[in-house]
Amino acid sequence: MDEQQQELLMKFQFFEQQMRMMQEQLSVIERESAEMNSMKSDLDEVPKSVGVEFLAPMGKGIFAKSKMTDDELIVDIGNNLLVKRSVPETQKIIEVQVKKLEEIRGDLNKNLEEIHEEMGKLIQEAQS
Repeated sequence: MDEQQQELLMKFQFFEQQMRMMQEQLSVIERESAEMNSMKSDLDEVPKSVGVEFLAPMGKGIFAKSKMTDDELIVDIGNNLLVKRSVPETQKIIEVQVKKLEEIRGDLNKNLEEIHEEMGKLIQEAQS
C-alpha cells in the first residue's frame, strides 16, 4: 500500500470514528428527549398526588417515605440553583430543554451528512 492509499485509509477510519461518536450522541439525545417528554406528561399527575404517601429515592436502592404537601415542585435550573415552580412552569422548562435537544440533534444530523459526503469523496478519490 502506497503513502496516498494509507492517507486515504486513515482519513476514512477517522470519519468512521466521528460518525460512530455522533451516532452514540444521537442515541443519548433520543433517550434524554423521550425521558423528558415522559416526565412532562407525568407532571400532570402531581396535583392529584398532594397528600398521597410515596417513596422518594435517596440514592441507589434507598428510599424514604414522603408525602406531598402542595403541588409546587423544586426545580434545578442549573448550577445547583433550586427554585420553586408550579407544574405548568416546570413543564415549560422541560419544553425548552427538549427544544435544545432537538436543535443539537439537527446539528449532529447535519454533521453526519457532511461526513458522509466527505467519505463519498474519499471513496471516489480512492477509485481514481
